[in-house]
Amino acid sequence: MDRSELLAISRRVGRFSLDLRILAAVALLALFVAARSWLAAHPQHDPWAPLDLRHPPGWATTAKFAALRGDPAQCRAVLARSAVAFSVLEPVGEGACRREDRTILSAYPLAPARPATTCDVAIALELWRPALDRAAREELGATVMRIDHLGAYSCRRLYGRAEGRWSQHATGNAIDIAGFVLADGRRISVLEDWPGDGAEARFLRAARDAACDHFGITLSPDYNAAHADHLHLDMGARPGGLCR
Repeated sequence: MDRSELLAISRRVGRFSLDLRILAAVALLALFVAARSWLAAHPQHDPWAPLDLRHPPGWATTAKFAALRGDPAQCRAVLARSAVAFSVLEPVGEGACRREDRTILSAYPLAPARPATTCDVAIALELWRPALDRAAREELGATVMRIDHLGAYSCRRLYGRAEGRWSQHATGNAIDIAGFVLADGRRISVLEDWPGDGAEARFLRAARDAACDHFGITLSPDYNAAHADHLHLDMGARPGGLCR
């Protein structure tokens, strides 16, 4: 094989290598465009898309929620963007019980009244609600009409002790859930229905597990006797920080 033939083969190999690189670049570009199109259709999975509570929870929801924690203005912007009705009260209190963030979900089905909580708790409640209805339909054949609570704000230390860490209730960064009333009128009570393995107990455990996805700390009767009659939900840690 003479030199001219070798040069011809070298050129063909070079063009082939270049063609492969071009094809690889085109394929990567096509994958990128397809991925961006898919994310645009599924914003709950897109870390760059603004959080909207009307979207189902996705891969990026927890991270986006964590990014706005402790920032009431940004948090309330999410509520407004998501068409969630809410109102804001003026800050009150002093010291460890000073409440700078007092947000009320105007249409959330809490009873006996809608308490002022931090905006972080408000968003976690909104994210929790679809899972509650889903669990209620699956286990009990009806959706949740009302959520009964034992309060959100209480200026006290943990377990009412004279010393030690302050409770998340001291700033309204927690809420205690006592039970649920279904659309057909049935009431599901944490105190009465948690024991056993019936449909009511399965629903309550599903409600607890779903809360763990959105609240920082979720405590149930499985945790200790102090929680025998309620689910304690607070935002004192990252979502799923403590789930018992």
